[in-house]
Amino acid sequence: MNIPARYCTGYLGDIGVPPVNAPMDFAGWFEAYLGGSWYTFDARNNIPRIGRVLIARGRDAADVAISTTFGPNTLESLRVWTEEVSPSGAYTCSAEHNMLHD
Repeated sequence: MNIPARYCTGYLGDIGVPPVNAPMDFAGWFEAYLGGSWYTFDARNNIPRIGRVLIARGRDAADVAISTTFGPNTLESLRVWTEEVSPSGAYTCSAEHNMLHD
């Protein structure tokens, strides 16, 4: 088929979908280049979604690891949230990271 594609990793907020009681989690999706534009496809959440926070793009998940550690580590804290803004405003994302400590 020879369709250019790339793996994407990031966060997927809960904007525009019914709230869930689980915290937001990392997400993976892919983009394919069709007809001169990149289009997003998400097999896990197979409905249109807004509020994707892209962290990285690559050939596969190994290219875009959110964190790579060596030796023992403890995740102390990680909070990410998305907020919907009016159509006239720019998309915003806030994040707080205290990720890994020895």
